[in-house]
Amino acid sequence: MIIPSLCVSLFDPLLVISAALQDEEEEDEGEMMSDHLKDSEEPSNKRVKPVMKSNSLTGVITPVKTPALKRIGQSISRSISFRTEARPLPPAHLRQRSKASSFPRRRNSQCWSDTVESHDLTVKEIKRQEVIYELTEGERQLIDDLSLVKKVYYEPMLKLDIMTESELGQIFGTLDSLIPLHQDLLSRLERLRGSEKTVGEVGPTLINWFPCLEAYVTYCCNQVGAKALLDQKKNEKRVEHFLRLCQESSFSRKLDLWNFLDLPRSRLVKYPLLLKEIQKCTPPDHPDEDTLPDALELIQSIVAEVNKKTGEAECQFYRRGLMYLEDGQRLPEIQQSRFLYCHGELKNNKGQRLHVFLFELALVLSRPGEDRDGGQVFHVYRQPLPNALINLEEIPDGEAAGGGTFRGAFTGGNDKVKNCFRVSSRGRSKAHSFSLQANDSFSKQQWITCLRQAIVHSRDKKAQTSQSQLPPHPDPALYHIAELSLGSSTDMVDHTSR
Repeated sequence: MIIPSLCVSLFDPLLVISAALQDEEEEDEGEMMSDHLKDSEEPSNKRVKPVMKSNSLTGVITPVKTPALKRIGQSISRSISFRTEARPLPPAHLRQRSKASSFPRRRNSQCWSDTVESHDLTVKEIKRQEVIYELTEGERQLIDDLSLVKKVYYEPMLKLDIMTESELGQIFGTLDSLIPLHQDLLSRLERLRGSEKTVGEVGPTLINWFPCLEAYVTYCCNQVGAKALLDQKKNEKRVEHFLRLCQESSFSRKLDLWNFLDLPRSRLVKYPLLLKEIQKCTPPDHPDEDTLPDALELIQSIVAEVNKKTGEAECQFYRRGLMYLEDGQRLPEIQQSRFLYCHGELKNNKGQRLHVFLFELALVLSRPGEDRDGGQVFHVYRQPLPNALINLEEIPDGEAAGGGTFRGAFTGGNDKVKNCFRVSSRGRSKAHSFSLQANDSFSKQQWITCLRQAIVHSRDKKAQTSQSQLPPHPDPALYHIAELSLGSSTDMVDHTSR
């Protein structure tokens, strides 16, 4: 006999997650009460061993109990089965489990050939149908995943008051509006399938639908702030518990919420790749031969526009997060920058960890911090450098530190350095020289490549600006006027009569 309320919970993620959260809170309270009773039963004259100071977190973090996680996973797995193309999170971000989960992380792949009993197509035609089928099924899977996000993440967090409606609106952005957009393409593609489950001409359908993807500008531009807010909210115990319960459950296949929120972006950049594959498999005399190049050009232009707008939004977001110690640090080049080349963590010659931003026109070193609301800010460290004035020097691995320049921070007690480079500003006597160290050789080369690009771009732009500010060249026909003598009316007559 099954209790009615249990039957409901098996098919309602909200009830399951709510019950799991309540169970976990009760377990935490029970453990606290048990510890309190044990303490009260101890004799008052018992010696207490002092707690030793330790740099390890193992002595201060309480292991998380898992029965509630196991229950929610078993319950939801019976009613929900969604799939995704997103990558699973790195193992280090997941909590260690005593037993490996058997939940699959990816969908069971199915080919077009598996859906038909027989066909008389050539190998190239079969490949074309396979790619079109992959395009169609990708739309279906994306719709499933976006619907999952709405039902299992957004709605429960709103109903359980885990986040406010405003916070959820910032994190999820316009995700809800993308579902009908992709449902439209899916229905169009399905209508193209004939009685033999083959698709003839697909180019015109894609050309007519691709302009709908301009809606991605709003969604992708919002993602920078959405990720920052989500990371901030994860520090709250109730939010962390909810997201962990979802991640450890079968419907997510160990994927984090952000993996799902990032699916639309990853889907967008996949369209050009799929079109190129369809184009490769399209014979010269096929009707798609004329329309596919136009469709590819259209989607590439849309992706480029989304990338551009997203880069501008990212630049504005981090620019707003900069906290200046003095007005002299507010370079006009920072405000004039439209995008970021790259940003990330580097060490200075004292071993301090800095967050470095390479904007379009300026290099900014900062120290991460938090504002009053717990949001991340970046305190500008020393004087930012205009990219047009940067001197870049690559420090070869194994070079001696020399003169205590690195103070052993880069070398770990040895006299050699690794993965380091130096930036300084030419033409400025008060500007500092910064020796920076990357985490590995690959990261170092990425920074050096981006810096070189930024330096060349900034100098070219500065040269173009200087050129445009020069006075216009005089008309060659008027050159003789410069030779005129203001004191001679005769000369004037002679010249003008030529």
